[in-house]
Amino acid sequence: MRPTFVLVHGAFANSFSFAPLQAELGLLGHRSVAVDLPGHGFAATYPRAYQAPQDLEDLAVTPGSISGVTLADNAAHLIGILERAKRNGPVVLVSHSRGGATATAAANARPDLIDRIVYVASWCPVDMDVADYYAEPEMATVDAASLGLALAGNPAELGLLRVNFRTADPDALAALKAAFLADGTDEEFLTFLNTFQPDENLDVGTSADRAQAATWGSIPKTYIRLADDASLPLALQDRLIREGDALTPDNPYDVRTLEGSHLKWLTDPAPAARVLGELAALTTRSP
Repeated sequence: MRPTFVLVHGAFANSFSFAPLQAELGLLGHRSVAVDLPGHGFAATYPRAYQAPQDLEDLAVTPGSISGVTLADNAAHLIGILERAKRNGPVVLVSHSRGGATATAAANARPDLIDRIVYVASWCPVDMDVADYYAEPEMATVDAASLGLALAGNPAELGLLRVNFRTADPDALAALKAAFLADGTDEEFLTFLNTFQPDENLDVGTSADRAQAATWGSIPKTYIRLADDASLPLALQDRLIREGDALTPDNPYDVRTLEGSHLKWLTDPAPAARVLGELAALTTRSP
């Protein structure tokens, strides 16, 4: 039986990000479910001040529904979806970017629900907490100012991270494009930017949420490297792969590579769909 792909988005994203990929998977005959983590999708907050003409002072202080949402909340929500998907056969859990932290936490808790876990330029912390990797040499090329130029409000006061993706600041837009979709057209970039939501939760987990050998490590796993990713650089992706392999040497990553930036695999999804289709062929019903 063919598996169900469960797709987990990254920061500021939602299930809408996966629509083109789901279309390609469907045309190849695969089932897929795109997840909205708590406070995302139609549960997101879009303050009136975010609409044009924007009121930046009000945007900086308006509360958001994602405040207080934790990684544990995300993992619990994902586990509920995995439980439902598993009733229909094998499950391949696919995560992108920050969504990898949630996928890893869910895999630590319920490896029985996952027949293969796939990271696409995605966080799978092993030796360090996610936040600590940002100080490592592999992240030195990341332009931390790309989000900062469009930051709205004080995260500590709001209890969330808010970015004004509807900014008209040319410097902020150029930095965001370089970080996420440098190989896309301006039109593709602005279209994708308008699928982002302004708010993201602050919790990326602790040492307890790192990959655990006894549970996470029992699941067949694939890492799909994005060769031109400026947001999660290839050097960091390769480090996460090495750390995962060292944790479970008898169950190393199956490593694949796609050309393109952090978001290109979603705006041009056919290559990724073909790779996922190959992985589906390796996944059979669990006993």
